[in-house]
Amino acid sequence: MTAGPTPQTTRASAMTAPSGATVDRLSPAATPRLAALDWMRGLVMILMTVDHASGEFNAGRLMTDGPTLYHAGTPLPAAQFLTRWMTHLCAPTFVFLAGTALALSVDRRRAAGEPAAVVDGFLLRRGLLIAALDPLWMSWVLAPGLILFQVLYAIGGSLVAMVLLRRIDVRWLAAGALVVVLGGEALIGGALAASGGTPNLAVALLLTGGQFGRLVIAYPLVPWLAIMVLGWCFGRVLPTNAPATVARRLVVAGAAALVLFLAVRGANGYGNLLLPRDDGSIVQWLHVSKYPPSLAYVALELGLMAVVLAAFMARARRNRTAEIPVLLVLGQTALFYYLLHVHLLALGATVSGLEHRGGLASTYVATLATVAVLYPLCVWYRGYKAAHPTGWPRYV
Repeated sequence: MTAGPTPQTTRASAMTAPSGATVDRLSPAATPRLAALDWMRGLVMILMTVDHASGEFNAGRLMTDGPTLYHAGTPLPAAQFLTRWMTHLCAPTFVFLAGTALALSVDRRRAAGEPAAVVDGFLLRRGLLIAALDPLWMSWVLAPGLILFQVLYAIGGSLVAMVLLRRIDVRWLAAGALVVVLGGEALIGGALAASGGTPNLAVALLLTGGQFGRLVIAYPLVPWLAIMVLGWCFGRVLPTNAPATVARRLVVAGAAALVLFLAVRGANGYGNLLLPRDDGSIVQWLHVSKYPPSLAYVALELGLMAVVLAAFMARARRNRTAEIPVLLVLGQTALFYYLLHVHLLALGATVSGLEHRGGLASTYVATLATVAVLYPLCVWYRGYKAAHPTGWPRYV
């Protein structure tokens, strides 16, 4: 099977990051659709903080969510496992909503008469910048001495790919993305067979992930691009449907994805990427492969995301003036928050002397403290970005 993150990368772990292309609304969303997108993104920002706080403070942290990271029979204490597991929602949600926001943004630019070449140029520059932030900004705090290609690489690379893919009919794009999600394990197997069983750099960057000396590729591009494409397709149909209709379809799609998860995980074969269940416990059912993302993982997380997003849309539809301030602000300043929060957590762990020495209590306290410290800064940045719509903040 493919190489994956090694014990050296435990601190880096499953880097989750905010949407690479956010809806550029900086005031409370005027429609249930956009309010729900902000709230959903804000929710997973907080869950992401739990994971990274655990990576900095929690001595008992688990990272077993890949075939190269887990040995059958290894104990999975429920509290530690669930603290890690609940954060799996983050990366698929970020990438999916990046595609959704990209579709909404392109539609607005097109309606404003912006030439396609200008849109392409912005996407290309922003995608390359976001991808570069992984090795240049995140690596030194997450895994000193290593060069990490994680979720910012996947989001940035996917944005670059969308320069061309966005021109394809949405039905063909959706079909292609589903083929990649459903057939990903076969695709990986074929690529590994063609490369002699060990992924070369190109195969690792695109499909499997792996480690090459100091370079660690944790988020291969193609599986995550498929998720962004699904988000793009959702964003293309979102404006033309009533919120109630969208919410109902999200529930149906989410339920279908969860049924698929149960079928794949129950069969315990294809779709689990060599990380089958050891037994019938709940923990083992939820112990799916994220490195690289298995069909079971994608179906479970996108299914949960769809159901939660539908609930947020229903809440916003019932009360159009409803706000969830923390989720709203973090959702609207997601990349800005992401680029600061891990560094703040690492500083706090070092200063307190609890680096990798605490437990779950310190993990959750650190999460709350990080959100409390960065929230007012995000409020300021939201206002600054609104006042400078054509300046550098449009890239962050």
